[in-house]
Amino acid sequence: MRNDVRLGIWLMIATSLVFAAQDGLSRHLAGQYNVLMVVMIRYWFFAAFVIAVARRQSGSIAAAARTKQPVIQIIRGLMLATEICVMVLAFTKLGLIESHAVFACYPLLVAALSGPILGETVDWWRWMAIGVGFLGVLIILQPGVTVFRVEAVFPLISATLFALYGLLTRYAARKDGTTTSFFWTGVVGAVAMTGVGIWNWQPMTGPDWALMATLCVTGATGHWLLIKCYEVAEASAVQPFAYLQLVFASMIGLVVFGEVLETHVVVGAAIVVAAGVFTLVRERMRAPAAR
Repeated sequence: MRNDVRLGIWLMIATSLVFAAQDGLSRHLAGQYNVLMVVMIRYWFFAAFVIAVARRQSGSIAAAARTKQPVIQIIRGLMLATEICVMVLAFTKLGLIESHAVFACYPLLVAALSGPILGETVDWWRWMAIGVGFLGVLIILQPGVTVFRVEAVFPLISATLFALYGLLTRYAARKDGTTTSFFWTGVVGAVAMTGVGIWNWQPMTGPDWALMATLCVTGATGHWLLIKCYEVAEASAVQPFAYLQLVFASMIGLVVFGEVLETHVVVGAAIVVAAGVFTLVRERMRAPAAR
């Protein structure tokens, strides 16, 4: 297996930039149209991309769809679709900067929930990182200092759903291959979003259709880059660079949407990211010893 860490890092940086651009487009479109409709159209294109990739790698759609655990795969797909809807809604309520600052805690939630869900051992140092990361989230949200906004719950819910989705993906990987899980993710999400989004259809302007097309292309491009990234380098080596999406999204929020970068958000986000990177680095250091 190829292991080109330098190329993997550059691919992860490119992935983070593309996903940040996708978030900016989602924030604009969801501010003009119904969130469910925007996510639905995005999923249509994503499902087409997933089916094309699955067919190429598995030889046929039937082979890609073959699974030993359809219930788990369906739950995964529904969970990711719900997470995307909640996060896009958070963009419209809180903006890109605060939403991503809070969402950055999801690797810590993965670490915390890996014990009860996957039966993995959660060591003391991992709990320490989780506690520090939670402190960072509190600094971002400032409970007791300012009136706690209900909207602040959205990125927390999104981070929790994404963490659960990641853990279920690892659970599904025990019996199903990556292509199968990828296929079910796109197809289940597209079917579910069509069922709820089609009832919220709104006519779009020509320029916004162009932005929607760009959103769909960035979504497929981002996932393609991510696939390539994990093909050339180990996930543990490149995952810390995924936090650059927070930086890129914040830049878009500042320049395009006129958001304000407040000191407590910067400090809190830095603590959350530091705790997450510490967890990833620690896992990478433990891996050779475990082997």
